[in-house]
Amino acid sequence: MSTGGIASKSDLRASDYVHLHNHTHHSLLDGLTKVDELVTRVKELGMNAVAMTDHGTLSGAIEFYKACKANDVKPIIGIETYVA
Repeated sequence: MSTGGIASKSDLRASDYVHLHNHTHHSLLDGLTKVDELVTRVKELGMNAVAMTDHGTLSGAIEFYKACKANDVKPIIGIETYVA
């Protein structure tokens, strides 16, 4: 780390980054990503965690959680909703 506690580009690793806004195929009309493909790719890139934030549904949460745990990736489960 550089002085001041801020990492320089050369200090950053893939494990320092976490995707926090991902829509899977459970987000109707908004996501095409398959849960297993997302988790596999995250692991390939050396990331330690990933979030699933589907639109208006948590129907993929159990599938996502199980896929993450099977691949030693920390699951972050969320939902994107709109309140009117």
